[in-house]
Amino acid sequence: MKKQPLAYRMRPTDIAHIIGQSAILGEGMLLRRMVETKQLSSMILYGPPGTGKTSLARAIAGTCGYPFRMLNAATHQKKDIVVVIEEAKMSGSLLLILDEVHRLDKGKQDLLLPHLENGQLCLIGATTANPYHAINPAVRSRCHIFELATPQPDDIENVLRRALRDSKNGFGEASIHMEEEAIPHLARACGGDVRAALNALELAVLSTPKNEHGERHITLKTAEQSIQKKYIQHDKDGDAHYDVLSAFQKSIRGSDVNASLHYLARLLVAGDFASIHRRLLVIAYEDIGLANPQAGPRTLAAIEASERLGPPEARIPLANAVVELALSPKSNSAYQAIDHAIAALHKGESGTIPRHLKDAHYQGAKQLGNGLTYQYPHNHKSGWVKQQYLPDAIAHHQYYDAKKTGKFEQALAQVYETLQHK
Repeated sequence: MKKQPLAYRMRPTDIAHIIGQSAILGEGMLLRRMVETKQLSSMILYGPPGTGKTSLARAIAGTCGYPFRMLNAATHQKKDIVVVIEEAKMSGSLLLILDEVHRLDKGKQDLLLPHLENGQLCLIGATTANPYHAINPAVRSRCHIFELATPQPDDIENVLRRALRDSKNGFGEASIHMEEEAIPHLARACGGDVRAALNALELAVLSTPKNEHGERHITLKTAEQSIQKKYIQHDKDGDAHYDVLSAFQKSIRGSDVNASLHYLARLLVAGDFASIHRRLLVIAYEDIGLANPQAGPRTLAAIEASERLGPPEARIPLANAVVELALSPKSNSAYQAIDHAIAALHKGESGTIPRHLKDAHYQGAKQLGNGLTYQYPHNHKSGWVKQQYLPDAIAHHQYYDAKKTGKFEQALAQVYETLQHK
């Protein structure tokens, strides 16, 4: 009998072995509590391919010790669901893991719903599609929805090394030597798809003949061929990683769109999506800022789109964001202003809050004189009234230095200058 694929054999049987999902399985999180108390409700797990949806479903069943059956909503027929329902009636309860749950047609859905309602069946649906768009509301309303994150290269590297050590399901009994960069390359090049990384590792091992000492020597070149991606020098814990990120931000800041796309490509090929996302959001507010205030929300939308899409399509919204940021007018005025204000505080430049600005809503505030002379700007036709807001000790301090590199900040600068001279 042919041995099952490594990715199948290495599927976790306990949630303790699930990687990269602390947002839903961390201490105190709802799904973690459901599993620990063995009080499962029907749920839908969704996320990009290879993030471990089915593996998590099986691990939930394994941790709880629940009997389960696995079906695919696209390929299994109504008669297969009937068999599962009859088994659930005999056992009292059963866990149904349903892959591609978004492909559940009305006939199968109508068959399942009564048994989800009476608790005989507990459904764990898995899908790559957004359940709010792709899953029938009748099913969705009966399920908790959990979104799986794309595992990071560190997590995937740990899985690969565990597969090499595991004597029962992995290659622990074989004599294998991996070149230093081979495993990190597989972990990065798979684009967050754990299954793809394990498949590539298995191919690399099985396609490498033993040497005279009975050892399989896996080179970086073999790893590249196994996952069909070339190694690019990008050590995320070393100088090369920070050099690329530095060049990426400085190219966007310098409005060189071609260089910006080049460094984005290097980060994409390295599979370092977490660094891309964080750096783009920083750039949107640090370097573009008030010169194009919509760049921040649009960048965040691009990041969220890339997370939903997963590789390779994730590159598309990220490229849109990079082109916009590189070609946007630049301003660091707000960023500089808050830094100046913080630096002033560290120097001891503070003071007592003016009495007319103090809270006047509690009993006894009036006796203290708090808020008595405060002027409410909305009571004035201009929406503005001259009064002091800074403490007396620093009443004339200015932290904000307006720039005029974009139409929005030009308008802010004009208002600022007008108010300064009133």
